[in-house]
Amino acid sequence: MNEYAILHIPDSRYCFPVGEKELVIRLRMAKEDESAKVFLIYACKYGFHEKQESTAMHVKYSDRLYNYYEIRLQLEDVRLAYIFRIEEAGKIYYFSEDAVTETYNFEEGFYSFFQMPYINKNDLLHTVDWMKNAVFYEIFVDRFFMGDEKKDRTYINMRWGDMPFSGSFAGGDLRGIAQKLHYIEELGVTALYLTPIFLSVSNHKYDIIDYMQIDPQFGAKQDLEELVRLAHKRGIRILLDAVFNHCSMEMEQFQDVLVKGRKSPYYNWFIIDGDFPDTEKRNYECFASCNYMPKLNTADKGVQDFLIRIAVYWIEKYDIDGWRLDVSDEVSHEFWRKFRNAVKEAKPDAVIIGENWHDAYPYLMGDQYDSIMNYAFTKACLDYFARGSFDARQMAERLNSNLMRNLEQVNRMMLNMLDSHDTHRFYTEVGKNKDKLLAALALEIIFIGAPCIYYGTEICMEGGYDPDSRRCFNWEKSAWDNVLLEKIKDLIGLRELAVIAEGNIRITDRHKMLLVERGIPGKKIRLYINMTEETQTEHMQGNLGYRLLCSNLARWEKAASMEIDRSGFAIVEIEE
Repeated sequence: MNEYAILHIPDSRYCFPVGEKELVIRLRMAKEDESAKVFLIYACKYGFHEKQESTAMHVKYSDRLYNYYEIRLQLEDVRLAYIFRIEEAGKIYYFSEDAVTETYNFEEGFYSFFQMPYINKNDLLHTVDWMKNAVFYEIFVDRFFMGDEKKDRTYINMRWGDMPFSGSFAGGDLRGIAQKLHYIEELGVTALYLTPIFLSVSNHKYDIIDYMQIDPQFGAKQDLEELVRLAHKRGIRILLDAVFNHCSMEMEQFQDVLVKGRKSPYYNWFIIDGDFPDTEKRNYECFASCNYMPKLNTADKGVQDFLIRIAVYWIEKYDIDGWRLDVSDEVSHEFWRKFRNAVKEAKPDAVIIGENWHDAYPYLMGDQYDSIMNYAFTKACLDYFARGSFDARQMAERLNSNLMRNLEQVNRMMLNMLDSHDTHRFYTEVGKNKDKLLAALALEIIFIGAPCIYYGTEICMEGGYDPDSRRCFNWEKSAWDNVLLEKIKDLIGLRELAVIAEGNIRITDRHKMLLVERGIPGKKIRLYINMTEETQTEHMQGNLGYRLLCSNLARWEKAASMEIDRSGFAIVEIEE
């Protein structure tokens, strides 16, 4: 048995409450030890030496190196003590804080058992209910639609539909989004994520001058108010982009420091090496190497209070439904803890989604974000669908590995994307192969978490890296593939099913196909994806009732077997 691979950490992603008396416990073991049987031995920590209960644990997730055993416990007494018993090759081992031993002294267990000392109600991470069946749609505001024909348009320097460059302004605005809400609703979208809308000199608005003012290019506060009102009327939530890592050098506080240096009351709002910031020498910290975007010192209380007031203001005054946090992994943990408390107090079901491109577990323990933009999912999809770097088994292992980074509640709130304003367009990445695009969207829809569709993906918008990924939406319907669009709408409609909103997830491979299963008592949905070069056949077994939704999304029927073409998929609903 590979003892080096065994891992369990109490009060972590390996042991966490999902209810006031419900606990998830995980144990990691080496994949070569898959024949091992694992049991959880547990009791109230004050009675552990007298009597324990034992229950079998089963492998729920597997990646390239490890199997992850998991169990959900319903507790009467939340003061839990536990160890693991492992049976392998006819021998019995115990795993506790004493590591792996061949015997265990239960009488002195209080020295070495694992424990969840107490489940405190206010420590629970609650899943934001509306996120369970949410479908997001990301809009790069300047390129979606211009609705205000009477505004000052002298800033517009490109024709709608021309290829963008870094300084392009096309004219999209908040009224344009409001006027297209009927289209967004028909698509099946339930939440909009808007790139920044506050005063800025750029088209992307990630260099903000005034966080309390809507950029006139996009409209005014009453336009946001109307957009939120109309969106809510259609059951659509609105998330805004919080750029709190950095600001524009034109922001009045930085301008004050440029003039007064250390004598400015805002000097400590920034991180400066010297008495005055020097924009040419760039003796202050900034976003990337952009001297025009100085970094905010979020360890400073003045900065913290300033930014939190902004976050709460737009929730309380305009009823937005949450924040996406730009460059969130470069902002202090202390600030995000204060931010979360203030935001959740203002609106308990507001969602907080960080932009962390990597494993963000330190931010996702229940005291900071709800989730992140799931670029690990994006990368896996690129490797599987676009680059052929993975076969089905490797894809299953990668997805399982990513899920094991987080608590279950976090996984249910992840923002799963194929692309965004910061990446190449996925449709371009898969060589404009519509079958692969559709199969990837099927995975995004069925996968645990909230899918986020980048505006225009549904009409096969192309694009390379920024600024090419930020082209204007083509509203000429004659250019759309309406057959594909209807298939995507059908896929999005699956998010309304309870088995998707509430179901557990299991990811594996079968007959060279990726198999993703979501399940609740009495019902399962299985997604098969075939990225091989041959048609694959799946034979149905047993007396279960099947409904088959194939790649063409045209037929629902009972089936004894099914054939799945290359770059195709099938979705099977099983009534048990």
